[in-house]
Amino acid sequence: MGSKIFVNLPVESLDRAVGFFTKLGYTFNPQFTDANATCMVISEDIYVMLLVKPFFKTFTQKEIADATKTTEVLIALSQENRAAVDALMEKALAAGAKETKEKTDMGFMYQRSFADLDGHQWEPFWMDPAAVQPQQ
Repeated sequence: MGSKIFVNLPVESLDRAVGFFTKLGYTFNPQFTDANATCMVISEDIYVMLLVKPFFKTFTQKEIADATKTTEVLIALSQENRAAVDALMEKALAAGAKETKEKTDMGFMYQRSFADLDGHQWEPFWMDPAAVQPQQ
């Protein structure tokens, strides 16, 4: 069995974050949802735990980064094609996200970037499978 990834992100308001990501088409696992956290399903191997800041703080001794002022992480999500990149970007902008940089088009790779309502930077991208070298 391969590894699964659970990205944990602090949010100001769980309801606001869930509303935003629901508009982008994501679903949530009710088994791992309560007043402090929810589990957003990206794929069968990728999940994002959205944790209200006081609860997030129980997992670390460090200060929580203010994602509106400091880059803590870039979350790059592959998409099926360029149109899917643009579609996700348009949904995010319509839901209140802010575009963080101009789109990047390198021919074999196409990328956009937005900050969610809490300032976390998401980068939907498409890469031509023919451009990816097989690992040896």
